[in-house]
Amino acid sequence: MSTYIKQWLLSGRTWVLGIPYAWLLAFLILPFLIILKISFSEMALQLPPYVPLVTVQDFMINLHVNLNNYVTLFTDPFYISAYWNSLKIAFFSTIGCLLIGYPMAYCIARANVSYRSFLLMLVILPSWTSFLLRVYAWMGILQETGYLNQLLMVLHIIDSPIQFLYTNFAIYLGIIYAYLPFMVLPLYVSISKIDWSLLKAAADLGARPWTAFWRITVPLTFTGILTGSLLVFIPVVGEFVIPDLLGGSGTHMIGRVLWQEFFNNRDWPLSSAIATLMLVLLLLPIYIFTRVEKNNGGAA
Repeated sequence: MSTYIKQWLLSGRTWVLGIPYAWLLAFLILPFLIILKISFSEMALQLPPYVPLVTVQDFMINLHVNLNNYVTLFTDPFYISAYWNSLKIAFFSTIGCLLIGYPMAYCIARANVSYRSFLLMLVILPSWTSFLLRVYAWMGILQETGYLNQLLMVLHIIDSPIQFLYTNFAIYLGIIYAYLPFMVLPLYVSISKIDWSLLKAAADLGARPWTAFWRITVPLTFTGILTGSLLVFIPVVGEFVIPDLLGGSGTHMIGRVLWQEFFNNRDWPLSSAIATLMLVLLLLPIYIFTRVEKNNGGAA
């Protein structure tokens, strides 16, 4: 082994960079390659329940590539609908988090310095409780005999209970509630870096507050908007717990379909194809984000 290679292996920079790359290789790239391999296999009644992709027989290497799993995903209306519903719910949930989270982050960033940590703690505080427990709490609130219907009936807004649970409203409410902190925190970081003298200068030049907000505040916080949107959109696409508990059996999102194919039908190749295609779809917004970051020069 040459002296240069020894120095490279023993250098601190190699270890600092090598550990994260080794982590990504072991827990991201290799599992994805395994899933990708299984997605081109064929279902079989054995353990594991799929035909090996590569077999060796009589000193001959045989490659068995099955494309039917991907053909099914692109032709079967059930899977197309599941993907579409997942993307639609994730998109509108992200918009909802943005509409609620931006004013929250703005108010926190403009609050007195002594109160900011407390306000941020209030945003993060629900995350200290079990995610599943919080979803179950919403089930108790939204059911026909729950607190929401009781409150509306006490206020004489409604005469009889309304079906809130197992509806799209319940799904959006649960998702926005659960993922709102992921939107607020990146927005707060971006808004807190704004030079507020720019808004004063805009006011001195005759710009109305709403005009200054759209022409100055929003562009300066665009990176925070994109970051928060990605942190909400990407996990919501594969969300399983909230649609299953609050949306009921009639809600078809790709996370639920993936669970059914893997555990109920034990169709590992098809479920692997579903996961692979979902990952490919989620790479598009990540690519857009990196391009925007590059064009903006990485400015917050």
